[in-house]
Amino acid sequence: MRLDKRFLVTPILAALLTGNVQAHGLWTEQRRGNIEVIYGHGAEDDAFKAEKVSGAWAFDEQGRMIPVTVERLTDHARLKPLKAAATLAVALDNGPWSQTADKQWINLGQRQVPGAVASIHTWKYSLAFYQRGAQLPEIRRIRLAIVPEVDPLEVGPGKPLPVKVLLDGKPVAGIELIGDYRGEPDAVSAKTDAEGRAQVMVRNAGLNIIAAQVTLDTPNDPDVKQQGLFSSLTFLGAPHHE
Repeated sequence: MRLDKRFLVTPILAALLTGNVQAHGLWTEQRRGNIEVIYGHGAEDDAFKAEKVSGAWAFDEQGRMIPVTVERLTDHARLKPLKAAATLAVALDNGPWSQTADKQWINLGQRQVPGAVASIHTWKYSLAFYQRGAQLPEIRRIRLAIVPEVDPLEVGPGKPLPVKVLLDGKPVAGIELIGDYRGEPDAVSAKTDAEGRAQVMVRNAGLNIIAAQVTLDTPNDPDVKQQGLFSSLTFLGAPHHE
């Protein structure tokens, strides 16, 4: 799938256009023995409304689904698979946002914001790999996905990881990939080719967060003029030792 250039906005330009509404990404991170859903940009993460987590899916090493509970806390969400997951995905529906003439963003569609000068509905997705040799099933509810073409846990720091970027299940060309979203959230590492493929260098021995985003025009949507999709792929670059 190749997108019309009118529908693509680079990560840096998207940030300038929509501020925190689109610039913020989503990933999961293990903290204090829990799998936390993180909403942030680079090294900063922010509080968010936990009810915006619209889905979570966990799988064992054979790709079989594991029940997962979303614990909705005051300022963020926590994921609790029934047993240790080999892979895990999460989605956050950030809702429609409209910008007023004085550059303020309101979490409502443009029909509810008289005089809105811009509007966008954003979704955030993340896919995490925890166990070597894990088989990843098709996850249809992740509209934008960065899918590794080899086991990311076997690659190692300083080596290239081949990935494919899928938009609504189809490979998409021209998508810029951020190789280290937490360390350098605006530094593009690679761009997908005509088959949606790219090589991204594994940057860290610890947590790697590879990210991509796309902005789509929605001329037939009365509530927003655009859709913004963000997606991340996370994994450890090297085995953890006590």
